[in-house]
Amino acid sequence: MTDLRTLILGKRVAPDLVTIIAIDDEVVRQVGGYPIARASLARIVDTVASYNPKVIAIDLLLVDPGPEAGDAALARSLGRSSSVIAAAAVYAEGKQWTAAENDGLLAGVPNAERLLLPLKRFADVAKVGIVNVASDSAGTPRFFPLLFRSGDRIEASLVLRVASEANGEDPGIEPNRISLGGRSIRTDIGHVFPINFYGPRGTIKTISAAVVLNGQLNRESVHDRIVVVGVTVTGGGDVFPTPFDPVLPGVEVVSTAIANLMTSDGLVRNKNVRLADAGFAVVLPMFLVGLLAWRRSAFGFGVIIAVVVIWLGANVFAFSNGIWLSAALPIAAAGPPAILFGSAQIWLGRRRAQHFAKQSELLQKFQAPALGEWLAQHPDFLSEPVRQNAAIVFIDLSGFTGLSETLGPSAIRELLTGFYGRVEEEVVACGGVIMDFTGDGAMILFGLPESTPDDASNAAQCCVRLSNRTRRWLAALPASLASKIGFKIGAHFGVVIASRLGGGSHQQISATGDTVNLANRLMEVAAGYGAEVALSDEMLLNAGRDCALFKSGILKGPLKTQIRGRSGSLAIWLWHNPLPQ
Repeated sequence: MTDLRTLILGKRVAPDLVTIIAIDDEVVRQVGGYPIARASLARIVDTVASYNPKVIAIDLLLVDPGPEAGDAALARSLGRSSSVIAAAAVYAEGKQWTAAENDGLLAGVPNAERLLLPLKRFADVAKVGIVNVASDSAGTPRFFPLLFRSGDRIEASLVLRVASEANGEDPGIEPNRISLGGRSIRTDIGHVFPINFYGPRGTIKTISAAVVLNGQLNRESVHDRIVVVGVTVTGGGDVFPTPFDPVLPGVEVVSTAIANLMTSDGLVRNKNVRLADAGFAVVLPMFLVGLLAWRRSAFGFGVIIAVVVIWLGANVFAFSNGIWLSAALPIAAAGPPAILFGSAQIWLGRRRAQHFAKQSELLQKFQAPALGEWLAQHPDFLSEPVRQNAAIVFIDLSGFTGLSETLGPSAIRELLTGFYGRVEEEVVACGGVIMDFTGDGAMILFGLPESTPDDASNAAQCCVRLSNRTRRWLAALPASLASKIGFKIGAHFGVVIASRLGGGSHQQISATGDTVNLANRLMEVAAGYGAEVALSDEMLLNAGRDCALFKSGILKGPLKTQIRGRSGSLAIWLWHNPLPQ
């Protein structure tokens, strides 16, 4: 995450105060081998020193003696200039460092098992600084410890020692900070200094040592500058992966830290920043879980994404201003609770959906599916009564009341279930709606949820299909039952009043009016004339000459007939099924 933010901000211009003298492939070819002779190193130091740099830093471990002449020459060269040479801290196996146990200013300072110091003849004439860097698990350098401890001995890092020499004063050690050159520089726990990389190899001005040895060094390249001599030769081994470059030379890592320290443009990651990380790690998960609990909708998820984007933007903005907040810690802290809570909500949501699906499936058995689907899309349907044209069909079993007195409850239920199942199949096939099962009959309506021009024709077809299906059902019953049961159908077309009837907690859709009453009375007419279906003239007129009643069976009428409960007569038609009894 740190590398990503570094790459987002992009390459920066390095401060023009550090120059690297690189012991590279060219100088190795010129001097005939690596490591280069100390006499050659002495010539490099002398040439650079002649142009009055601020300080010369040698990023090489001079711990083993070499040829006497070369060592003597290098000692003389170091003594004639302001120079800092490298030492190394050695830690227990498998440990990068161990923090010193101290309650004072040195609390958390890396505690080395021992220090690998340069030869005494070099250390006597030059300043010594520890060159170790703290890297992460991927090997990327993240911090330079500014102070090291080994037993009772305290040593400054190469980076701090060079900056002190360049400023001409010793640093001031304060809790969580270093004062240098009139500046207060914030440090992390244990006085470690975060590294803020400028770019890939070569971002900091680099000159081959071959140029120096050939007498071609430009004075302006080193005058009044910090000069760092280090290895960039291929196969030298002193390289590190960084956000910009997978093989950045160690000397450029050191030079980067020196430039950060000299200009205070490094990253700030100290105790206060870590406390802010801990706060984000607590608040962000709570906030995200709260948003998930508040509104699990497209808007709610949009708010969650917006919050995460705003936090990431603020994190990158802080990083661009040198504040190194952790990005991974809050994400790692927020991820598990948000995922667990979201998963639990999804699981509960599915449970609720399954419950409602079962509930809906159960309720649809008490309400026509077509009406149920319409109500789901139009919840205000029939909130006020509606007058509209509809075709009403009634079917009823005759002789069933007497039969129910001799049969047991189970036999009656089984018989009615078979009858109702067949009625339902035919009604659904014709596009009708069963409004009610009444005892041993049913009320069927064509015209809900919306009336159509085909309602009367569909009702006529339903009358024929109900008659045919009921006849076949009766024929399949035992003769002792079939001989005692008959059926009758009445049908009428006209205006009905469709509405919701009931209280606030329970309602049902109903159709009322004279059309419904007349269709019901027509069943009596059918039974009186010995016909399967009795229908009104209005019904046949609206169904048309192409309806099923004209195309099948025997249709008689119109007949003027007196209807019970009504004054005057009504023109009706009788339909006889051509199927044998």
